[in-house]
Amino acid sequence: MRRVIFEWRYLTRHAPWDTGISPPELTAFLEEREPGSAIDLGCGTGTNTLTMARYGWRAVGVDISLLAILMARQKTRRAGLAAVFKRADVSRLPSIEGPFDFALDIGCFHALAPVAQSHYVACLLTRLHPGADYLLYTKVRARPGDPSGAPTEYAIRALFSAHMQLVQVKQGEDRGRTSAWYHWRVENR
Repeated sequence: MRRVIFEWRYLTRHAPWDTGISPPELTAFLEEREPGSAIDLGCGTGTNTLTMARYGWRAVGVDISLLAILMARQKTRRAGLAAVFKRADVSRLPSIEGPFDFALDIGCFHALAPVAQSHYVACLLTRLHPGADYLLYTKVRARPGDPSGAPTEYAIRALFSAHMQLVQVKQGEDRGRTSAWYHWRVENR
């Protein structure tokens, strides 16, 4: 059902999360790092994947929406950049080969059910190099009025901290609801 909803939102051009602008948190990260291989989880129409490609990264974008992937491929051709886009469930990633040096998720993780979030973390870890960086932007359920389906700070830390070191967390607000940027680094195994 989720897949159908996302297809409909892209078809009707009612995807408010798809702003066409990469956030400053991503560009600041890219400006401080040497390029490598990257994966953009829940890439939508590819805005952030293409930003990574502009900075020299070998970037792969993944999204559950076929329409979003087709739009991302079209944007890539128009921009003359090299990026790969694949339709896949981020909690499974069957056809996505790693390992990657960097993973990005802007607003995908919090849309997953708790069971899918656990699968997502396990799957992500198998596709990242030791020492790889992971930037996660997510809504957080921290106070009344926050989305009931959003993960709590405790749940986020519990899922990721067993295998990743928290480098930085930056709390914020998005349309009156709690949000946060997390920068994690995969521990050496």
